[in-house]
Amino acid sequence: MTGLVYKSTGSFYTVKTDDGQSYECRIKGKFRMKGIKSTNPIAVGDVVDFELDNTTDEIIGQIHHIHDRKNYIVRKSVNLSKQTHIIASNIDVVFLLITINNPPTTTSFIDRFLVTAEAYGIEAVLVFNKIDTFDDAMLDEQLYLQHIYSEIGYQCLRVSAKDKKGLEALKKMMTGKVSMFSGHSGVGKSTLVNALEPELNLKTKTISEQSMQGQHTTTFAEMYDLSFGAKIIDTPGIKGFGIVDMEPGEVSDYFPEFFRLKDQCKFNNCLHKEEPHCAVKAALEEDKIAWSRYNSYLKILEGDDEHYRTDIYNDDRIASDQTRKSE
Repeated sequence: MTGLVYKSTGSFYTVKTDDGQSYECRIKGKFRMKGIKSTNPIAVGDVVDFELDNTTDEIIGQIHHIHDRKNYIVRKSVNLSKQTHIIASNIDVVFLLITINNPPTTTSFIDRFLVTAEAYGIEAVLVFNKIDTFDDAMLDEQLYLQHIYSEIGYQCLRVSAKDKKGLEALKKMMTGKVSMFSGHSGVGKSTLVNALEPELNLKTKTISEQSMQGQHTTTFAEMYDLSFGAKIIDTPGIKGFGIVDMEPGEVSDYFPEFFRLKDQCKFNNCLHKEEPHCAVKAALEEDKIAWSRYNSYLKILEGDDEHYRTDIYNDDRIASDQTRKSE
């Protein structure tokens, strides 16, 4: 039998076949040992082959084959730095939910996510959520970020699950596709899914007042069929986003605004750091490239993996404020 993985709990997988039947499945013992470095060899979105084991009272499927993935989105496992964690696979579009101050989303986090999406060939859309909570300063920050990423070529949406703003535009982009919602804990992923499809009634939690950090509500990635002809993968909140298996020379290829200038640099292998006649650095000095993007690039280049777990926006806020003051 062949089906689509809708839920992964690490040991059990919910697999749905084309006729709409769902089966609880496990991985066949030998399958786990085939040199897979990921903490989760099977991810939500995978197409798998399985067979039913009728020898017990409970019918359990045994997964014995994963079909080739057209793409997947992956990050370093936070606890096991040498291993990776596949968040989801076979995604048509990923929506990165961003909040300005409840909780704050850093530009370094945004950029790491976008670089990974670029590297794995997944369309990424930035969704600025909770616009109903904005004061003037937060609105200014959000519009500034939207300007940066729109100029690069990323689609940006402004939404409010509470006030139902921007939901129709979001639905239109999701229809007929497998979408993924991602972002920090507390950015409102589950609340937004509920606003799109109230009957799902996913669990939600409020932001911790003390830390302004989100509390985990989604424990495992899970796919849902939506009534308007879309599939959505809701994922656990991510604190950090470690970049996986990227050579220094290719990092800039996944910054579209850098890549467009690459052939104008004097050296083919320019890293856009100390090299003379670098088109990227020239564009930076002319404010054609955002300093926050360049800073993110340098952090990735330097392998600054501790920073992505602890950074909570202040550095990027200060840098962006300084950039605006100098304009």
